[in-house]
Amino acid sequence: MSLTLVSADFDAGGSIPVIHTCDGTDTSPALSWSGAPPGTKSFALIIDDPDAPDPAAPQMTWVH
Repeated sequence: MSLTLVSADFDAGGSIPVIHTCDGTDTSPALSWSGAPPGTKSFALIIDDPDAPDPAAPQMTWVH
């Protein structure tokens, strides 16, 4: 079984709605997952954001 992460707030591969960004209310989108290996106790979600470059290093991707 593979790990699957989905959100009811936006489609896979789609844009994240403004409400979940700094231009909106910056609220976290609802996330759900399935297929975690037995014994999993926690998850870490790392987002590489090429649309939000670091002002100190504009050629780099912002990591959330």
